Amino acid sequence: MSHKEKTFVPLAFLMLLLPPLFWAGNFIIGRALRDAIPPMTLSLWRWVIAMVFILPSAWKYIKRDHQQYLEHRWLLVRLSVTGVVAFNSLVYLGLRDTTAGNALLLNSCIPVLIAFFAAVFYRQRLRVMQYLGLLLSCAGVGIIIAHGDLQTFLAMKFSHGDLLVFCAMVSFALYTLWLRNVPQQIDRLGLMAVQIAVAFVFLIPLWGIEAFHGISAQWSPQAIGALLYLGAFPSVLAYVLFNMAVSRFGAAQAGLCIHLIPVFGAVLAVLFLHESFHLYHAAGMAAILTGIRLALKPSPVISQISSTTAQGKLNE
Repeated sequence: MSHKEKTFVPLAFLMLLLPPLFWAGNFIIGRALRDAIPPMTLSLWRWVIAMVFILPSAWKYIKRDHQQYLEHRWLLVRLSVTGVVAFNSLVYLGLRDTTAGNALLLNSCIPVLIAFFAAVFYRQRLRVMQYLGLLLSCAGVGIIIAHGDLQTFLAMKFSHGDLLVFCAMVSFALYTLWLRNVPQQIDRLGLMAVQIAVAFVFLIPLWGIEAFHGISAQWSPQAIGALLYLGAFPSVLAYVLFNMAVSRFGAAQAGLCIHLIPVFGAVLAVLFLHESFHLYHAAGMAAILTGIRLALKPSPVISQISSTTAQGKLNE
């Protein structure tokens, strides 16, 4: 191996490590800003900033693919509503009432939700081990939502915030499945810019309702800096680095980096939010990851879930 190649290897692995770190940061900042910036304000302005960064590079692809956007307009609406509007808004709403640690662990169930919806909507037949994986991961989600308390689970007295975050994960699972229906010839960066533009149609009225009820942001240099981070790092830079990782390592291998999100998130939550990591977190995480391993056995629809999900993580 040449000196140049040796030098490049650590930089190449940063392509795998930085995207999940940036995506985990979305949850940490969403929790940290819960009292300073209302959820709809945070969601709207995060995407305004992202659009500023994306549009210069995406514009030529938007002009090239505009006819295909019209042909697939309802698919674009579904992608915008589930992946941009609902996912982020529900996460930010949920983080007002639950910890970033819980939200990050629930984020880990997305691949299993995709496998479940693939079976329901695409009539994909699952093997026995895949059903077992789904059940095991669902049990892990239940452990986290119930905070490890069996009585809480049986009484169905779950945290409002945890349920909102789980609904966000359902929304993102649907988004990821629908993303597979987008023709390959449509450039993904241009597609993302168009999704954000469509999302504004929904986010601006939601922001207006929030403002109408007198819910306003408390702007500070720290809040503005955090908002700039959301618009630049998890929304744009992570996407660019991940695509570089796909080019170097392949989609399947690069897609595995998604499982680092709760790992980085747990560390960040302890360091910056002073959250505690409980035994039920570890138990729930172990169940979810084991379930993912069982559920993601190769099959026609499910075999590319990890890479497709990670490509969709531009929205986190």
